[in-house]
Amino acid sequence: MKKIFLPCLFCLYFTSIFAQTKLLRQPAISDDHIAFVYANDIWIANRDGSDPQRLTSFTGQELYPHFSPDGQIVAFTGEYDGNKDVYVVSIHGGEPMRLTWHPANDLVRGWTPDGQSVLFASPREGVPYPMNKLFTISLKDHFPRALPLARADEGNYNADGNRLVFRKFEGWETEFRNYKGGQNVPIFIANLAEKTVTTLPNDNTTDRNPVWIQENVYFLSDRDHASNVWAYNTTNGDLTQRTHFKEYDCKNLSAGDGMLIFENGGELYTLNPASDQEPVKLNITVDGDFPWVRPHWEDVSGEIQSVSLSATGKRALFGARGDIFTVPAENGPIRNLTNSPGAADRDPAWSPDGKWISWFSDEDGEYQLYLMDQFGGNKRKIKLESPTFYYTPAWSPDSKYISFADANRTLWVTDVAAGKTTQIDNEGFAHPVRTIYPEWSPDSKWIAYTKRLTSEYDAIFVYSLEQKKSYPITDGMADCTSPAWDASGKYLYLLASTNYALNVGWLDMSSAERTIRNGVYAVVLRKDASSPIAPKSDDESSGDAKMKEDTGKVVQIDFEDIGRRIIALDIPVRAYQSIVAGPEEKFFLLRQNDDAPGYSLLQYDLEKQKLEEWQDGVQNIYLSSDHKKVMIQSNAGYALVDAGAKPSPGSGALSTKGMQMYIDPVREWEQMFHEAWRFQRDYFYVRNVHGLDLDWAYRAYAPLVKYARHRSDLTYLLDILGGETSVGHSFTGGGEYPSIDRVPVGMLGADFAIENGRYRIKKIYNGESWNPGVAAPLAGPGIDAHPGDYLIAVNGQDITSDRNLYSYFDFTAGKQIRLLVNDRPVQEGARLLNITPVSSEYALRQVDWIESNRRKVDAWSDHQLAYLWLPNTANGGYNNFNRYYFAQKEKAGAIIDERYNQGGSAADYIVDLLDRSLMGYFSNPIGDKQPFTSPGAGIWGPKVMIINESAGSGGDYLPYMFKKRKVGTLVGTRTWGGLVGIWDVPNLVDGGYMTAPRGGFFNTDGEWDVENKGITPDVEVVEDAFTGEDIQLKRAVEVGMDKLKTERVKLLPQPKDPVRVSRPKSN
Repeated sequence: MKKIFLPCLFCLYFTSIFAQTKLLRQPAISDDHIAFVYANDIWIANRDGSDPQRLTSFTGQELYPHFSPDGQIVAFTGEYDGNKDVYVVSIHGGEPMRLTWHPANDLVRGWTPDGQSVLFASPREGVPYPMNKLFTISLKDHFPRALPLARADEGNYNADGNRLVFRKFEGWETEFRNYKGGQNVPIFIANLAEKTVTTLPNDNTTDRNPVWIQENVYFLSDRDHASNVWAYNTTNGDLTQRTHFKEYDCKNLSAGDGMLIFENGGELYTLNPASDQEPVKLNITVDGDFPWVRPHWEDVSGEIQSVSLSATGKRALFGARGDIFTVPAENGPIRNLTNSPGAADRDPAWSPDGKWISWFSDEDGEYQLYLMDQFGGNKRKIKLESPTFYYTPAWSPDSKYISFADANRTLWVTDVAAGKTTQIDNEGFAHPVRTIYPEWSPDSKWIAYTKRLTSEYDAIFVYSLEQKKSYPITDGMADCTSPAWDASGKYLYLLASTNYALNVGWLDMSSAERTIRNGVYAVVLRKDASSPIAPKSDDESSGDAKMKEDTGKVVQIDFEDIGRRIIALDIPVRAYQSIVAGPEEKFFLLRQNDDAPGYSLLQYDLEKQKLEEWQDGVQNIYLSSDHKKVMIQSNAGYALVDAGAKPSPGSGALSTKGMQMYIDPVREWEQMFHEAWRFQRDYFYVRNVHGLDLDWAYRAYAPLVKYARHRSDLTYLLDILGGETSVGHSFTGGGEYPSIDRVPVGMLGADFAIENGRYRIKKIYNGESWNPGVAAPLAGPGIDAHPGDYLIAVNGQDITSDRNLYSYFDFTAGKQIRLLVNDRPVQEGARLLNITPVSSEYALRQVDWIESNRRKVDAWSDHQLAYLWLPNTANGGYNNFNRYYFAQKEKAGAIIDERYNQGGSAADYIVDLLDRSLMGYFSNPIGDKQPFTSPGAGIWGPKVMIINESAGSGGDYLPYMFKKRKVGTLVGTRTWGGLVGIWDVPNLVDGGYMTAPRGGFFNTDGEWDVENKGITPDVEVVEDAFTGEDIQLKRAVEVGMDKLKTERVKLLPQPKDPVRVSRPKSN
């Protein structure tokens, strides 16, 4: 994205030489220096914090600095080619040297004690998901060596390098305060030579950042409800608290030359563990040029968040990046009407008389309703009493009223002249799909809207402004949505579904693949009016009798027996998304397509009773107030065309290029922090926010925003703010980061070792069968590659172990290459392969892991137990269950592996089928007469489910249901403990996000459950810390085989043919 930078004031965009700098992160310490991350760059300073100098400077991120044992080199993770790799640089600066090229993220964790190799974490070999293991890479060699640990994210060697203190994984939410779920695993000490493990004391606390100093392990722990420095003596087992911070958590503990360093409240502290002195705060003032906070002009046409049209369609109205723009259909300039750095201006709407544009803005700290003319003048504020978020503003046709909804699904109407806002109705369900939005009648006297009933079906209501009362139009026996008034005022169109059924359980997996199909209906509003589809006959009127023509568009609604005047239109029942009223007796339909992106746009002519296809790939449409123009949004952009007739392809293209906006990052980040705080206030699923004093949280962290010098600094603060709510699913991310050119590295789908100066294939991942989306570059018909072959050359370039293997494959992902391989490490006799490397091997490795486990279970159980893995409780888990469970229904029992389950929905579908009971049989008259079971699909014997700490959300709820319904036995370790749901929270103005859970789970005893606890197994089996046999899988098979002894269901053969015919005996 092109940016035009402006001159800026020194005092604003260079850190003041008189200010203590905060938001200093990820510190490291040596005998003479400290290093830290600030503004996404690495800085180095004297040990007391004086004379800080920028060590690295690049558009991408530079993270995790670690000094070499001699203090002369800093290893760090750099994003120089769009990927996080390991680099080293002299403490005196200079060009960093790259050590790794793998497309996985390589995160520096330290050094080996001899200073010859860098220790880093990488998910490159992680299965079934990309989970970190620890590797070392030498400054002289070129290929990493994996440590013999199954999983590890952090590690630190003792002085002689024989032992490593490590933490298994980072955890899904590093800022989750007071977390007590299954990911609170202890810190371990591994004896690498003997392959034994010692476990540090852990009382369900979050322990991280372990480091060695002599015979003590220092780490951060929240065992006093704030994260502080603790010491564990490896000789006598004593555990001692070394710091006692209470307001802020200690973060990113590191050690060097017998000293500790960490961050707290955005500042750095050192601690001498050999003394009883308190931590020493370092006074650090960072001076420098920070380009990411400089105000600049930017084209924000790619960041449009809301769309509307002017009264006659001469201009389009957009909300983008927190400003309001109008764009001409043909002539005139693009106008930025608000130009409001530091405020979020959202959801603009143009009054039908053309005089006013309304929008919501938080420029005063809370969203209020604002009006201005089309040139941005005559601004007026209408105060809204409820501090919350507002949506879907709609002007009445007479331009006297605006109706809108809020975050609590309350529908409002504002008298523009009086500035008075009145509540119309409230839906009462925080459903992820918003349906309660206003639709004005042509005479401005009625508002139609959809409301969710207690049955969780939708019904259509209309509100009378004169009577201040709502009336139901539909009776709730069909799911009715998307009301739209015909321009004549005679009819109200709507969609109705009679197969909505299990979609009531929108969170349930049982609603999957159950497409909602809608019929299209017209409500005849007056009892004396005829059906719009009644048979027509051309006849002359007799005598003085003449058809009485309507004078004006006064909408009359006769509510008595209105349900009998709901007429099904002659339109095929399909998966329609919405109706949008067009010109009189015409309307538009948006239809979902299973096999194509976007919607199909159709127009229906009520007079002709004709449905016409307009365009595919449509995202949305917007009508002008006079219903004469329609703007069509698609992947190609926007097109503004006449609403009465199908446009020709490519007509009416509307250019949004040139929507220039002046962006002041500092002010924008302040607004985003305040808005994210309001997300927690207005969307959090319980009003007490788990007991957090939200005002305190604001006071504690808002002052740190002014020190942010990069978007990542804001993300860091938002993550901490969310963590203060002590809840799962508190995620933040996205937003505008500096763009980086990425170098895509090609992967061959194989494991390698260095032999004879070349890279030799150890294993080829072939993708197995029935996986059309998994490409295996070195496997398949006609590809003559085998384990044991050497890589000789790629595209004519000789491959040797003098370079990192993956450096030979820059820019080859997805491109055909010429690869020479040989069973000897020479070119003579090499075979030529024309193959296409992939950008990632994760899918290949995952399929290999699944099939390997399935074969192990089959062998260990003597072919009696089925095996299936559920990656999540969304589409992947649904598809895997359907693929693997029913294909093995001849088995006597089943192992259901839900380790690493990433969640999604509530997997009732899976548990329902696992819990099926055999009801009987239906005979089979041919072959060996093996009967059909009833139900036909099922495994009737014992079930065992494997769980672990990396299964959560829907992966928590699946074993919860499994256990509650007594389907079988749970084996493994306690799950994550994150059973809340996230939906419905708006994005931040730069496109970033911060979640606020909207729903939490409580059990049938009326107690909050699972969240921040997890599900405990019936049989606990902790995985082996060292790579080797999968003891959890092995134990699950043993449990399954034991259960077969008592729970096997023996299928019966067909009994003897029945004799049922009886005739009277003859005399």
